[in-house]
Parts: sequence; C-alpha cells; structure tokens
Amino acid sequence: MSIASALQEIKSQLPDTVELIAVSKTKPVALLEEAYDAGQRHFGENKVQEMAEKYEALPKDIAWHMIGHVQTNKIKYMAAFVHLVHGVDRLKVLHELNKQAKKVDRTIDCTLQVHIAQEETKFGFDANELAEVVAALETFTHVRVRGLMGMATFTDNQDQIRSEFMTLKAAFDTHGATREWDVLSMGMSGDYQIAVECGATHVRIGSSIFGARNY
Repeated sequence: MSIASALQEIKSQLPDTVELIAVSKTKPVALLEEAYDAGQRHFGENKVQEMAEKYEALPKDIAWHMIGHVQTNKIKYMAAFVHLVHGVDRLKVLHELNKQAKKVDRTIDCTLQVHIAQEETKFGFDANELAEVVAALETFTHVRVRGLMGMATFTDNQDQIRSEFMTLKAAFDTHGATREWDVLSMGMSGDYQIAVECGATHVRIGSSIFGARNY
C-alpha cells in the first residue's frame, strides 16, 4: 500500500477532532515528502537532531512533534521551530524548555508524559509527581502545557490497554478542567482505535503509514 493510501485509510477512521501525527523517525526525507504531497502536515520524531535536519530539508508549513524521550542538552536545537513537545517526563525538561524558548522569544507548547503502562521501560510522571508539576506550572513563562501524553503497555490485552488509556483520560479531566487543556496524546499503530474511543485528541502512527522501521 502506498503512503498516500495508508494515510487516507487511517484518516477515514479518525473523527475530525483527532489530529494524526505521522511518526517519521528513522525514515528518509523522500518518504516524508510523499506523505507531505498526500496532504500530511504533522510529523513526529524522537531524536532532536534528526528532526532539526528534516526541518531544514522540508517545507516550513510542517508542524514538528517531538515524541521521544527529551535530552535537555538537545532542546536548544529545536526551540525555534518545534510545534509540540509530547514527552515532558521530568521537571528538568520543563525548566530547559522554558529557558531555551525565552532565548528565541517564543512559547513552546508541550504535554506532560504520564506513566500509565505496566512496563518499567516507559517514561513519565506518576500520579503524585504529576500533581506536583501541575501545581508549579505558573512559574514557567515561556512554556504552555496543553495536556497529557501516555503510552499503553505493549500487549494484546485490549481491556488492559483501554484501562490504561482511561486512567490517562481521568488525569486529563482532573488536572485540565480549569486549565483549558486541549491535547490528549495517546494511541499508536497497534492501539489508536482504542485511544480514540477513550478520548484521544492526537494519535501517533508510524509503521501503519511508512511500514516497519529499520534501526
């Protein structure tokens, strides 16, 4: 299936309220151009330097999403152009985002990553840490938190995935009620339909669009 056909098929299954982020990490620019020509404008990368190189090579109306674990020493390379940083999983990242955004005179949008999976390998705040971070958000002048992000356990158990996504949705409703949050980023190629059922506003889909990833 071509990239254009894959995009069309996925978009036909998504409500208009859900933004599709094409996860293009490790993929060559030529494949991103194919997706771009098919109308895709939101792309997700998990390494800052790769994203910065693709930003230079591709049209400037692309919205770049940083979806991976953020290394603070790399933030300066994306501060001027990143559209949304999904994986803010520790306070140190917020401080550095704020500092680098101030330097380039802009506000950087981001989401807080919550640990909802039963796997230890996933990053993110637990419930107590999340409450503490949310309470401190007013101190960040150049960062705008727009919601939450999370990754479910990699499992075939749909009830477990649904339960984890509902945990994230509940946290989103609790903390976002008075904050005008509008981003709930959850769901990937294997579980995005469940994520949409549970209230996702952004889904991050890679292999279903671009094919299996080569590392």
